[in-house]
Amino acid sequence: MRAPGLTAVLVVLILSLTGASVRAQTPNGVTPLDHLPALRGDYFRIDSDATGRPYHIYVRYPEGYDPAADVVYPTVYLTDGDSLFPILAANHLFLHYDERLPEALVVGIAYGGFDASVNRRNIDFQSPGEGVEQAGAEAFQRFLKAELLPRIEANYRSDPQRRVLFGQSRGGAFVLYSAVTDPDLFWGRIASNPSITPGIESLLEPAAEATRADLGVVVTSGTRDRPDLQAEAVQWIAHWENQSVRPWRLHPVRIEGGTHAANAPDAYRAGMLWLFGRESPE
Repeated sequence: MRAPGLTAVLVVLILSLTGASVRAQTPNGVTPLDHLPALRGDYFRIDSDATGRPYHIYVRYPEGYDPAADVVYPTVYLTDGDSLFPILAANHLFLHYDERLPEALVVGIAYGGFDASVNRRNIDFQSPGEGVEQAGAEAFQRFLKAELLPRIEANYRSDPQRRVLFGQSRGGAFVLYSAVTDPDLFWGRIASNPSITPGIESLLEPAAEATRADLGVVVTSGTRDRPDLQAEAVQWIAHWENQSVRPWRLHPVRIEGGTHAANAPDAYRAGMLWLFGRESPE
């Protein structure tokens, strides 16, 4: 019988050789997504002047995408692309198949890691308010408006009239900040289980004027999310439902059994179907 120590050495040797072979085929140690057709698309890094940090941008192409064709697609921008892009970008294909949702470009905005030294979602998505030390939402929105959106729309078949912004938790709070401060920037917005405290004060201020009448905001809340976050969502929704004038249609959604993060695909599905008028019958 082979000694356990020798077996371990052989396993390590095989893995090392396999890794060396893979690295030889993928320069810089980057593993391509070429063999995952549901995520077929593009990638680029952008160094933001607005926030002073880099972002890794992943672009998922619609099925049958032809950059030379005379067609433009709705474009969905995902905050927290590090985790949400591979989930929601791939799932969009099934929504297209099963729910007749229009195909779309899906753009994931990623930091490149979850470590706090790299991932600055706690700053970028934070709206100003009482007790807030670093509110970066205004700078992050400038990054979207002046740097990322123009680049996407210059280089891909992206429809500027049908931009959608999706955010989860603190990213959902940024979605609401964007809706209040610059309604026209996105045609549709989906805030999934938004975490809006601290900083709720700026999300209740009078909204900026919009130049178009077809804007929509969806706020989803899971029934198994934290009670305080559910209460915050109820407060925000009630405030805006009581306004005689607001720049967008508002659609609250309760996701039965939904938790804080694991039901992001359900929030995406519910929000996208409502925005595109494709709600499934009960």
